[in-house]
Amino acid sequence: MIEIPSDLNPALVPLAFLLGNWTGAGVASLDEAGEDKCNFGQEVTFTHDGRDFLEYVSHSWTLDADGRKERPLETETGYWRIDGERNVEVVMIRDQGVAEVWYGQLAEGKPQIDLATDAVARTPSSPEYSGGKRLYGYVNSDLMWVGERATPSTPLRPYMSAQLKKVVDPREWAKDVADLPDDGVAFFK
Repeated sequence: MIEIPSDLNPALVPLAFLLGNWTGAGVASLDEAGEDKCNFGQEVTFTHDGRDFLEYVSHSWTLDADGRKERPLETETGYWRIDGERNVEVVMIRDQGVAEVWYGQLAEGKPQIDLATDAVARTPSSPEYSGGKRLYGYVNSDLMWVGERATPSTPLRPYMSAQLKKVVDPREWAKDVADLPDDGVAFFK
């Protein structure tokens, strides 16, 4: 179920399905040939403060064969906006020294966003990268995404995908506990 916070900027209602904390796992292909594959874990947060954008933070890490964290993989942070024509724009910074501007569209009638890079800036120490595409979708209450990337020597190819589940913060539930009767039985009457 998609909840729309009462203090969400009205322009962001079409992106409300992204809001919250998400965690899950996926598969990454780390080299240009697509042969160095690994499983990774990911935590993603989309928040808002009433203004006309969502704040985005993503942390990912490689997983060992037993699903335990091994080492950090990638961190991204950015801002997502949408206009009245369902056009989505994202500015994003990666810990590897890459800044990106993404443009795309929210699909008609379904919570799915297709994005492509419009501009990429890199520091001299960052890995080669010339652009990418991403597809995000809300499927059966999960946030799923797939990413493609290109370098000057490699055409666009899939490199990461993940399935993320919404994380419920127990503090949210605890707010309602104060309204319950002391004996717990009266609640069911």
